[in-house]
Amino acid sequence: MRISTKGRYALMVLIDLAEQAKEKPVSLRSVAERQGISEKYLEGIVARLSAAQLVDSIRGKYGGYRLSKAPKDYTIMEILLATEESMAIISTLDQGLATDTVINERTVGFWAGLQNYIHDYLIGVSLQDVIDGTYAKLDMKYDHWDGSI
Repeated sequence: MRISTKGRYALMVLIDLAEQAKEKPVSLRSVAERQGISEKYLEGIVARLSAAQLVDSIRGKYGGYRLSKAPKDYTIMEILLATEESMAIISTLDQGLATDTVINERTVGFWAGLQNYIHDYLIGVSLQDVIDGTYAKLDMKYDHWDGSI
């Protein structure tokens, strides 16, 4: 499973809306400026979020976008599902695809277990958890992570 820029930017947009849209809708232009992301690229992401009913679009002179529910009611999984083509870690586990030739009955359970673990984590973390920094950390070595691998 690889989370694309669409998924990562969708999370950033929703955090921005949660922080900025307390009283009035937020323009996509202002989100783009704050986040340093192309407004045109964000239009496609927000269209997906809107189609998934994760954001409300308000038309008019003072229009913009706002969250459709409280940040605590969003899971990271639903955000990613709105923007990613697939959340499967291997194609065999993706609905409707033929069995991968390098996966067999002896290993598919392992990959399915790993996928379930990742999915459970993404379902268990809310947008509010990310905003507050209270999501579960899997490993203490990431407490002061500098981004290197």
